Amino acid sequence: MAAAAIGVLSSGCGGNPSAPAPKTSDRQAEVAERGTSVMPFDLERTTHRFTKTDTGGVQTVVADDPQDTTQVTLIQEHLTAEVDRFRRGDFTDPGRIHGNDMPGLEALRSHGGGITIAYEATPDGARATYTAGDAGLRNALHTWFDAQVSDHGQHATR
Repeated sequence: MAAAAIGVLSSGCGGNPSAPAPKTSDRQAEVAERGTSVMPFDLERTTHRFTKTDTGGVQTVVADDPQDTTQVTLIQEHLTAEVDRFRRGDFTDPGRIHGNDMPGLEALRSHGGGITIAYEATPDGARATYTAGDAGLRNALHTWFDAQVSDHGQHATR
């Protein structure tokens, strides 16, 4: 995980290339703050899971308390909309949260239908399953998942 964090931080999110990379905790705080303008649910009451698979990966967002219907509803509404945008190659929201030079993001933006994304509501949130036949797109998904886990810190797992 430390290597992934170093890779994400060394790729930066713009700014002065000669400036030292921010500490991981600073980066995670910045991402969490920017996330509030994109994600309607409470990061402190939810968890993101990014599980890489041989065919792509599974992104799951769940309420830490499955009885928290407000968080569950917000997760489902958000992920439904995001999946619709991602299918069209619109990854604007991850760019707003993580920076437009987020690892893997450019390849995902130009997938041109090469990634199938299935949405599923779950009792505690929702999941998006990404499937790509192309090895390059699978690698981009895996790189993107690693950057998500690194950037979201305590709010995300593999």
